[in-house]
Amino acid sequence: MAVFARWCYRHRIVVVVAWLVVLGTVIGVDHTVGNAYSNSFSLPGTESAKALNLLSATLPKQSGDSDSIVWHVSSGTVNDPSVRTRITALLQLVAKAPSVAAVTSPYTPTGAVQISRDGKTAYATVVFTKLAAELPRPDIMRVISLTKAAGKPGLDVAIGGQAIEQASYTPPSYSEVIGLAAAAIIILIAFGSLLGMALPLITAIVALGTAIFSIGLFSHVASVATMAPTLAALIGLGVGIDYSLFIVTRHRDGLKAGLAPEEAAVRALNTAGRAVLFAGGTVCIALLGLLVLRLGFLNGLSISSAATVLLAMATAVTLLPALFGFMGLRVLSRSERRRLADHGAHDVHKTGFWARWSAFVARRPLVLMLCAVVLMGVLAIPYFSLRQGLSDAGNDPAGTTTRKAYDLLAAGFGPGFNGPLLLVAQTGSSADQAALLRLEHSLTTQPGIAAVVPFPSKPGAKLAIVEAFPSTAPQDARTSQLITHLRDDVIPPFEHGGTLRVYVGGSTAIFDDFATIISGKLPLFIAVIIGLGFLLLLVAFRSLLVPATAAVMNLLAAGASFGVLVVFFQWGWGAKLLGLGKPGPIEAFLPVMMLAILFGLSMDYQVFLVSRMHEEWVHTGDNEHAVTVGQATTGRVISAAAAIMICVFLAFVLGGQRIIAEFGIGLASAVFLDAVVIRTVLVPSLMHLFGWCNWWLPKALDRRLPHLSVEPVEDAESRPVSEPAVRGPVAPEVPQP
Repeated sequence: MAVFARWCYRHRIVVVVAWLVVLGTVIGVDHTVGNAYSNSFSLPGTESAKALNLLSATLPKQSGDSDSIVWHVSSGTVNDPSVRTRITALLQLVAKAPSVAAVTSPYTPTGAVQISRDGKTAYATVVFTKLAAELPRPDIMRVISLTKAAGKPGLDVAIGGQAIEQASYTPPSYSEVIGLAAAAIIILIAFGSLLGMALPLITAIVALGTAIFSIGLFSHVASVATMAPTLAALIGLGVGIDYSLFIVTRHRDGLKAGLAPEEAAVRALNTAGRAVLFAGGTVCIALLGLLVLRLGFLNGLSISSAATVLLAMATAVTLLPALFGFMGLRVLSRSERRRLADHGAHDVHKTGFWARWSAFVARRPLVLMLCAVVLMGVLAIPYFSLRQGLSDAGNDPAGTTTRKAYDLLAAGFGPGFNGPLLLVAQTGSSADQAALLRLEHSLTTQPGIAAVVPFPSKPGAKLAIVEAFPSTAPQDARTSQLITHLRDDVIPPFEHGGTLRVYVGGSTAIFDDFATIISGKLPLFIAVIIGLGFLLLLVAFRSLLVPATAAVMNLLAAGASFGVLVVFFQWGWGAKLLGLGKPGPIEAFLPVMMLAILFGLSMDYQVFLVSRMHEEWVHTGDNEHAVTVGQATTGRVISAAAAIMICVFLAFVLGGQRIIAEFGIGLASAVFLDAVVIRTVLVPSLMHLFGWCNWWLPKALDRRLPHLSVEPVEDAESRPVSEPAVRGPVAPEVPQP
């Protein structure tokens, strides 16, 4: 690592130009070929997938996405001639639009059910030729523009549905700017140097820009969700600034200790740089661990997020040492340079808040540990009421066409009309058709069903469709219970004794199945990432307790942050205040994505903190001294890095998108708890209580494990750490540059 760092420092012009060429190339290619983002996902083997496959095979024109045009009059009724003429003209234009298969108007003999009882609201169903994820965006935008143009004073017209929601999605344009501004202020306060502040921001911007445009190119060869760039920005800004901050801090410490700029840069990369590579590697492993779930929707998100972290690591260990070469001592503030010139080298960690705090933790480890455990346990309690699902369009930002359509439908017909269930039936005989008629009648009497509408079918057709409208909203827990009740209790008696097969499908059922599948695979995912993390730390620190402690801390932080999410979004204690919708389920895929990200971010702090402690341990053999010094020397940079991440994550809440806001608040709360409670109190307290056992490893296991050190080779001593060392200070070796 030292040789590589020295090469980047001495060939700084080549390194900077190379990164600018890479960034310019991906931007140019992206602008030329564009992107191909898609929110498609499949759930093979589920009942909703079987219903969709039957529709696609038998009635392809009815298997595309179904959206709704809704209109409401403030006076009169929707049957007034002026309204009827205007809307009929709109529906005719929509029916002729590209990618539209059919439009079902309420102004037909069979359309009476599409007009509300008070006559003030009506809707038309727009059936597209393909599923939402497969439709060309310009075709959907054409339908949206036609719908918007039809409105006038006294006549509200809106359109909603999956296709409309996906095409209308626009990532928040200013969240990155707010996050960068907050990061700049925090770094400036921490460093007191404009140039020192600029270094982490420059590397993070280069990494993030390269990542986002590369993800756009990657979407041409794999299915990547539309939210991938926003998620990459959220992750990339956080880890990109953090990784650079760790290295810049170590470089500044080297300069204050009297090292020449080049030697300080080499030492920073050979210590903090190694920790960054190791921590970033664990983040990538955690994100790529999502691949074991075998869900196509998550594959693109995991690969693009991992690529963003890789680029953040690459800029931190290549671009930073090159920039160090241009800046020399100016990485320090003017007052720091004057002090260095007047008083010479000095240790910046012997005094100050973190030195006093680390000494306080060493004196009161048991009390502090118990307080921290109680706090984290209380915060984790709401996690046990976590309900996974999909928030509906009722949580979209106010003023959007999807939100207007949702509210108009809910007010005119009931919330369940925003997510009807499609019962797709295979009828092989007249007896099956008779059984289906009895089932339709039974559905009208079922609690939780507001209306039942059978689709017209040709005589002798082997496939029939029945639309059932729940009385509750798509995201309501009672709707999920209704789906289960229909599948397990209501439908089976009518299938018994014949060849009739009825499958409950539709978008609401699809997302309910998606939540069920992910919930079932969550334990496997947790086991994979915890197991891999344990093995990595075991090899790196030659210890059993260090990786075991990290695993427990990661789970504790995740439980507490999920508890915050449940309180905020599921219970609604704050979501309405920020304009993020009403109480509802946590997005089905969010727990696994958040676990992957949180695991990686927690490992960042764990590696940076424990690697510094380990450096002192191998020098002195004194556990109390090692833990105290490690916490004192890393406390400031970990707290600054956490503050930056929290600001970056919270900046994405301002965009008004509920899913991104869930990520923002969940990750911000997790980082806050991790930095303030776990790394500042809980981990140091436990390591003080464990004593030399922190670094114990059975000799037989030590011989079989590969050797992978987070610290540079010249800092490691030959004595094994698998046995307790003699307590007391030992004269440290002087590492060679």
